[in-house]
Amino acid sequence: MPKQEARTWPEDTCVTDPSPSLIDRLQAAASAAREQAHAPYSKFKVGAAVLDEQGRIFAGCNVENAAYPLGTCAEAVALGAMVVSGGKTCSHVLVIGGDGDLSPCGGCRQRIAELCDPDCIVYAVAADGTALKEWKMADLLPNAFSFDR
Repeated sequence: MPKQEARTWPEDTCVTDPSPSLIDRLQAAASAAREQAHAPYSKFKVGAAVLDEQGRIFAGCNVENAAYPLGTCAEAVALGAMVVSGGKTCSHVLVIGGDGDLSPCGGCRQRIAELCDPDCIVYAVAADGTALKEWKMADLLPNAFSFDR
């Protein structure tokens, strides 16, 4: 099977400055992924997008399973797409879904912590596009399990 190439965004995407255009791109990618979610049990569709160290955006959606623990979160899918395409770290993560408070689950917080740079920002957005919250990863998961890279 041929390896899928990640879509590289234009040069104006700056990894260190989350300009409105970057946030808009993350939100568009996460929103499009959310529409593909497989959520027949909870009906709670989630999309996620991550920006890697090369300026590429990867998206993922949640995939539920009748055996509930076997479901996969959108953040895990997006991070997996980043890794399989050669990405090593992410600097921005955006999660979209629901209509109220939303944040990555504990397992995804740890996944992000292992694959993000020290100043990674995590955004949570409602399905209708309204911004909900923004965190530094270190605040979202203090004292994360870590390893030497």
